[in-house]
Amino acid sequence: MSLLLDTHVVMWWLDDDPTLADDIKDRLDQDPNVYVSSATAWEVSIKQALGKLGPPDLPEKIRDSGFRHLGITADHGIAAGRLPMHHRDPFDRILIAQAQIEGLTLVIRDAHIQKYDVSILTV
Repeated sequence: MSLLLDTHVVMWWLDDDPTLADDIKDRLDQDPNVYVSSATAWEVSIKQALGKLGPPDLPEKIRDSGFRHLGITADHGIAAGRLPMHHRDPFDRILIAQAQIEGLTLVIRDAHIQKYDVSILTV
């Protein structure tokens, strides 16, 4: 099963945060089929511009994390826009669409995501 990481999951992994269980950390460390979306770097950059996140090189740390990169395509954008409005966060919506289209399991904590037809691994 290939995984797509939510922004919080990537940040917890980078910080070795205890919020992320050791078995999940181990899996992320060992599995070559773990993806991070371009939307994650975009979301972090925007939140930094608003003064909500640090350190200043966090987007680069995410980019250089060693996970596989998943770019955003027009199909991802169309699918995200057509999702039911269970959840309004545009970054989560693009991750849901990417996971659906690419056949990925979304690694996330947000309970609202369970309302969508998407494979999830809850952390």
